[in-house]
Amino acid sequence: MMEEFVIEGGHPLEGTVVPSGNKNAALPMLAAALLTDQRVVLRNVPQIEDIRTMVEIIAALGVDIQETADHEVIVDARNVRTTDLDPELCKRIRASILLAGPLLARCGQIKLPPPGGDVIGRRRVDTHVMALRTLGAEIDIDYGYTMRTNGLKGQEIFLDEASVTGTENALMAACTAAGRTVIKNAASEPHVQELALFLNKLGARISNIGTNTLTVDGVDRLHGGEHEVGPDHIEIGSLIGAAAVTNGEILIKETVPAHLQMTLLTFKRLGIEVEIRGQDFHVPRGQSLKIVADAHGVIPTIDDAPWPGFPADLMSIATVVATRCEGTILMFEKMYESRMFFVDKLCSMGAHIILCDPHRAIVTGPAELHGETLTSPDIRAGMAMLIAALCAEGTSTIKNIAQIDRGYERIDDKLRSLGARIKRVTH
Repeated sequence: MMEEFVIEGGHPLEGTVVPSGNKNAALPMLAAALLTDQRVVLRNVPQIEDIRTMVEIIAALGVDIQETADHEVIVDARNVRTTDLDPELCKRIRASILLAGPLLARCGQIKLPPPGGDVIGRRRVDTHVMALRTLGAEIDIDYGYTMRTNGLKGQEIFLDEASVTGTENALMAACTAAGRTVIKNAASEPHVQELALFLNKLGARISNIGTNTLTVDGVDRLHGGEHEVGPDHIEIGSLIGAAAVTNGEILIKETVPAHLQMTLLTFKRLGIEVEIRGQDFHVPRGQSLKIVADAHGVIPTIDDAPWPGFPADLMSIATVVATRCEGTILMFEKMYESRMFFVDKLCSMGAHIILCDPHRAIVTGPAELHGETLTSPDIRAGMAMLIAALCAEGTSTIKNIAQIDRGYERIDDKLRSLGARIKRVTH
């Protein structure tokens, strides 16, 4: 069964919307629930394909894990029958690698097949391997990764890159390691911070949360607990972009403004103003959509960077927004060498883009986009093409929307509630 979106463009988004929980926080929290033999309850978990796959992977280990209808997942990991992960399930998501730290800490071993996920370029696991070896794991690398330990011990770890999942694996493994662990050059994205706060709720002793140097004082064991997953700042950024290019007016409820400071600053460079109303964002109608040049009229650049820089997951969204803006801008995707390849889809819709190399594209606008039949290559490019279709003249069809569903919970329902003309068609 294949599903696709059919979108009639040209209708402004209007109304109020509440973002889903952050998938990049929920996924490591599900993995972290294996660190304890007591019950863990997670609320506001997005009902998306990546979460369902992670639940399947954990259930296959013999863990009692249940998804409820009200965005709640209950994990009871008192029994872990196996630490050999299912290769077919692991092919579906990158997040399968997050089980390495918890299973090493709890069970002393794991057999990890190569993780899957978006095809957006090379995605190293070397940082994970180095961090876990430093804590005392023996790791054999063949087709996958066979890891074992007789007991993890706290150490100073200097990560060779500020990897989000690498930091999360080191953090989870260190919680019950003997002694103190200091993780330097750690990632500090909102979802990393939230994972650390969640682990502390379970009895971990993590300090300096939100900085690039995390200190973990190991404890004997963790206990159960409850946590509500925070809003997805990537979904919020996507909705801001969609409202602006359709000349809409929306109110995004229950955000965390501190998580979007660089996002709002970057959108301002594209002529988009967002009003902060307490914890809500108001995107007014009539945005200028005019690129703000650097001093002396120099063509500006939007580039991604580790937190608190502009999120890599919003580069595709910013690129499609730029096609509708007056002026020229350089989009510089530093982190993944295949992520910008989707711009040929935008060009087929009428966008004026020069792909300079795998990392850089020059966008000149505004371009009048027209409907087209497209195929989604990954989560964020799929959402970018959906935004392009919303503001294009005519009807667009987006195939392979399972990619979009992996990261955005029923985005078609949310957009329809805001006045978009979008249908989910099953073949």
